Amino acid sequence: MSERKAILVIGAGDATGGAVARRFAREGYIACVTRRQADKLMPLLEQIRSEGGEAHGFGSDARNEEAMIDLVSGIERDIAPIEVAVFNIGANVRFGITETTARVYYKVWEMACFSGFLMGREVARVMLPRARGTIIFTGATASLRGREGFAAFAGAKHGLRALAQSMARELWPKGIHVAHPVIDGAIDTEWIRSNFPERYAAKDEGGILSPDSIAEAYWQIHQQPRDAWTHETELRPWMESW
Repeated sequence: MSERKAILVIGAGDATGGAVARRFAREGYIACVTRRQADKLMPLLEQIRSEGGEAHGFGSDARNEEAMIDLVSGIERDIAPIEVAVFNIGANVRFGITETTARVYYKVWEMACFSGFLMGREVARVMLPRARGTIIFTGATASLRGREGFAAFAGAKHGLRALAQSMARELWPKGIHVAHPVIDGAIDTEWIRSNFPERYAAKDEGGILSPDSIAEAYWQIHQQPRDAWTHETELRPWMESW
């Protein structure tokens, strides 16, 4: 790519977020990745660089408005224009409704919804003058329906879905593709391996989602022509009950 372009991944963990950053970096995008603790990004940064890509890591609290403003403006100023932004913060906690404290509910909303708004607003501000860009919000089963024990998480993910819908209706006519993929199923992570060994055992049969497969779907969303954009799509393994 002759023109320098960046992808910003908010919540670049060891699974989906990191895989998305690697996938775009292989296409020449400069990977700008964030976590609360910057030192945890080092393995991802080293992997991208070892594969010939350029990567920058940032320790950042996505719930902090000034931090998000500074992050986006700093990347635009010092690294490259943000062509793609992916919001991938998880806040999946389980509490019965009577055990859900106000602090838990508010924190989950801050992490899974409010910080998505901050990212979406700031990247929209820099994309609009260019009349192009892709903004992807990672959804979950809880984006579509609530279930017992997940009042806080479902409330936040419903809110993020509504944000994505509103932004798509406002920004699509202005050249910015806003999408909301719904990840419905277990993802190949250490947490799943340790806590759900019976589910993890189905990995070889394609029974859990591969982060690399999710990343490929995100790349394909970004590549879509404007006359056939996807807003919401569901990604699930063949054995998932739905």
